[in-house]
Order: sequence, then structure tokens, then C-alpha cells
Amino acid sequence: LCVVPLARAQAPAPAGGAPPATDAGRVGILNFRQAIVATAEGKQASAELQSQFASRQTELENIRKQIEDAQKRLRDGDRTLSDEEKVRLQRQIDAWTRLGQRKQEDFQEDLNAAQDEVLQRIGGKMIEVVDRYARENGYSLVLDVSAQTSPVIFASPTVNITQEIVRLYDQAH
Repeated sequence: LCVVPLARAQAPAPAGGAPPATDAGRVGILNFRQAIVATAEGKQASAELQSQFASRQTELENIRKQIEDAQKRLRDGDRTLSDEEKVRLQRQIDAWTRLGQRKQEDFQEDLNAAQDEVLQRIGGKMIEVVDRYARENGYSLVLDVSAQTSPVIFASPTVNITQEIVRLYDQAH
């Protein structure tokens, strides 16, 4: 996310071909994802997602527990279980493992899709708040530092506008 008001940069060059005078303006950083989650709407959406996916998370935990219990029975009964019982337990473990993997993949895909929807919904409104804030406060550049691959290596905390954006977003929405 990079919000750059370019009105000054797009102004025609002065007569005589001299380069235009530049006003560098201010630079700010914003942890966009953190800002989304920190808003009242983001907190509510997070709680709703946790509630929506809680039963599926519990189901996955139960499958893991069944696998662990069967593995423990297999280990503990190594000398006392018949070969048929060992084979049966191993097949059961394998079946539960495959089931758990499929359910985990489905769960993760659905959770990611739901989170992306929330990020898109709130993020669209957040961009409007950032744009307005940047224009009103003389920012030439606002950089999103929430991505792991952010090119920002260092930024003074004084240029971090995340909390101000959260406050303005909550006021507006």
C-alpha cells in the first residue's frame, strides 16, 4: 500500500525549462494489517470468525486426540496386542490422519477466504481514511510495513501513523 498524493509532482514545469521546486512533504509508515485488526470493526470481525470456526477447530482437535490415543495404544500394546489388532490400529491411525489432513486443509482454505473477505471489506474503507489523513496532514508518502517483505528496514516511531489511522477509522465507521 502506497498512498502518494502527486498533485505537486504533476504540476507543469515553470517557463524556461527549469525543474519545478519540490516540497518533499512528510513520510509516514502504517502497519496496515495491524490497523485493520485494531479497529473496533476488526475486533468484532475477529470475534465473529473465531465463533464461526470454533466447532471446526474443536473437531480437528478431537481427530488429533483420537490419533494420539490410538498411537499410544499401539505403542503400549506392542507386546500384548495380536498382529491383527496392531494392523487394525495402524489402519485406523492412517485413516484418521488422512481425514485430519483433509479437514485441516479445508479449514485453512475456508478460514483464509473469510479473513481475506474481512481484510478487503475493512481495507477498502481504511484506504479512504489513510488517503484523507495523508492529504490533510501534508504527507507525500505513506508506506505499508505490515508485509514480511516490506522494503522498510528502519523507521522512526515518530513517523508511524498506525494508531492515528485506527482512531480516525473508528470515528468514521
